[in-house]
Amino acid sequence: MKTPAILLRSVLLMLLCGVSPLRVAAADDPVAVVLLGKLKAARADLEYSMPRQSAMPGLYEVSVKSGPTLYVSADGGFFVAGDLFAVGPGGFTNLAEQKRDADRRQALATLNPADMIVFAPANPKATITVFTDIDCGFCRKFHQEVPQLNAMGIAVHYLAFPRAGVGSPAYRKIATAWCATDRGATLTRLKNGENVPDNVCANNPVAAQYALGEQLGVTGTPALVLEDGTLIPGYQPAAELARLLGVN
Repeated sequence: MKTPAILLRSVLLMLLCGVSPLRVAAADDPVAVVLLGKLKAARADLEYSMPRQSAMPGLYEVSVKSGPTLYVSADGGFFVAGDLFAVGPGGFTNLAEQKRDADRRQALATLNPADMIVFAPANPKATITVFTDIDCGFCRKFHQEVPQLNAMGIAVHYLAFPRAGVGSPAYRKIATAWCATDRGATLTRLKNGENVPDNVCANNPVAAQYALGEQLGVTGTPALVLEDGTLIPGYQPAAELARLLGVN
């Protein structure tokens, strides 16, 4: 987990390296317009964000929907795909991951808690958001430790991520939990391997949550997102999570 001290250190490294914050390019910025035009001319089937100056002089940052971040030369003739790092006396700072953390924080802040399945103590000390699947073995193992997490003051907010995709048997199973009158109890029954008849209601949020997970970089389950936006792929024992969150 990125503690405040680590985040502060990252900012200091950026300053020491002469790295300036990202500046969003205006729609009438001639460089941004040229870059966007060249990218669309080359691959019109992709959706691009508006180019903006990256932390590295001479490169513009462009996000591809459901794809990588591109760092494009100012003339639009070349790009590299991957993460951009700042080099400082204390080590390397992944600037691209910092941006993804911020994007995840912003995206999760817009969600309605009523669309989640929540297991929480009365006064949580910390909250984790978990993209989950029904049949995933480590998702089931994690769910068995939710009462322990709650006892330590950690709230668990579940979002659906049927690994086989929307419309699959995995989708129907997890939608059954989200469509139940008692969502939490139904989710627990399903994760315990009980036979629960399919109940896929109209306008359930599973497809939207699956799409959100893909957008935020989720590739498997369980995928845990901390309050600072850090994405932790895979199962983490309750005691380790408590340590990462600073919950005693």
